[in-house]
Parts: sequence; structure tokens; C-alpha cells
Amino acid sequence: MISPYIVKSATQPDASGQVLTVTPESAGWEYVGFQIYKLGIGQRLERLTGDREVCIVLLSGKANVGTKHEQWQEIGKRMNIFEKTPAFSVYIPSNDQYSVEAVTELEIAICSSPGKGTYKARLIAPENVGVLTRGSGPVERLVHNILPEDQEADSLLVVEVYTPGGNWSSYPSHKHDTLNLPHESQLEETYYHRLNPEDGFGFQRIYTDDRSLDEALAICNEDVVLVPKGYHPVSSPPGFELYYLNVMAGPVRTWKFHNDKDHERLIPLFMK
Repeated sequence: MISPYIVKSATQPDASGQVLTVTPESAGWEYVGFQIYKLGIGQRLERLTGDREVCIVLLSGKANVGTKHEQWQEIGKRMNIFEKTPAFSVYIPSNDQYSVEAVTELEIAICSSPGKGTYKARLIAPENVGVLTRGSGPVERLVHNILPEDQEADSLLVVEVYTPGGNWSSYPSHKHDTLNLPHESQLEETYYHRLNPEDGFGFQRIYTDDRSLDEALAICNEDVVLVPKGYHPVSSPPGFELYYLNVMAGPVRTWKFHNDKDHERLIPLFMK
């Protein structure tokens, strides 16, 4: 039986190119939406943003992307996620629209959350992405901050992470499910997982202090894990590199997390 916290990708795209969708309604929460499209050369995707802001992340391939007032031609650089170069992305506000035309075979993620139309559409080029190494030893991972809280958006946060085989990520365990600022923010979160090689697997645990939620999930290539609350560490077995794209949103746009008190003693050992 598949856990309700895992959303599987379709084996083939539908007519629009969609292979996966998460909506607030399907997830049973309020803020985060997430979709994956795989488009063939020349295929187009056109959508209105409505009352939601959107960040389109070019996972692989090149595209022409347009909004009501902007056009970007042949953006995209990496042809495979595991090249590890930062993605090209496009931020689009609410009450706007977007079109995506595939210049090459194209994989895109559509990340969305409630918007207020505060900011203009813009290109997020690789040089605008914050790149850092987080942790050390068995918890070291490579982080690309695509849309962090110090960059303009109404509610959306987007980041991609590479975890080497044998390492842990989102670890030591932390959560962000309670609005208790400045100590902790309330953020829903999706993890879109990719594996290299694709026939690998990984693990993610979601658990709360009282263990009313305690799920140990075996994750496969192209799975999405829903994290409505609780701690959510991830591990990648030796020999299989793990990528994930995180989307977060909540009532206040800030990432303030609370560590599992049983794991806090590990922070000085592994975190830079």
C-alpha cells in the first residue's frame, strides 16, 4: 500500500505533458501546489496564475518562457538534473499568465502558493541562485537557493538539494509546523525526489513529537513526499545520489525551524 504522504508520477505524460500534480485540495492543506511537466520539442504549456504566484523551475532542457509583460528566449542550461549547475527559473506573480515552449526536450516544475501580486515577473538566472554546502561528513549536501526568503515573493520558498550516496539530508531532524515566531514558522512542504541512477531508492521519515504521525517512507525516482507537519529527515543509500526540489509556503514567508530535542546534540558535530 502506498502511503498517503507519497504522490507517484505517471509513467507517461498526459496530452498537456503533465506527469504529476499536487494541489492544496489533493494534499489536504492550504498553501503549496506542485506540478511536473515533460514537454517534447515545440510543445507549449499556457496557464493563468489566478490568485497564486508561481515559480517555474527548468529541471532540464531549454525553453522560451513568457508572461503578460515579459519574454525570455532559449533559457536553460543544464540538460540533466545531476549536472548540478543551478537551474534557470522564472517567478510569475498572481493575476498574470505564463507560456512555456520547449526548445529541447524539457522537464519543468511548477511551484505555486497564494499570491498578492506584489512583485513583477522576473528571470532567476543561475548566477542569482545562492549555492552553498550545508553540513559536513555524512550529512553534507549541496544546496541551491532558488527563491529564498531574502528574494521577492509573497509566500513561496523554493530550494533544490543534492545529497551524496550514503549521506543524510534535512538532518539533524527539524520541523516547521507551528507559528511561533521568531522561533518557528508554519510551512507546508513538498519534496520532489530524483535518483541517480534512476533505479535507486531513498528513505524519508515524517514524525511528530507525540508520534501521532510517524511514517517511514521508501522513496523512488520522481516521487513527491508531502510534509504537512513534523520532522522529515531524508537518507540516500550508498551508490545512489539523491536530488530533491523543496517547495514551502505558509501564513508568514520565513523559514524558522525547530530541532528535534533528541538530535540537537548532533548539530555541533555535523553542521557548519
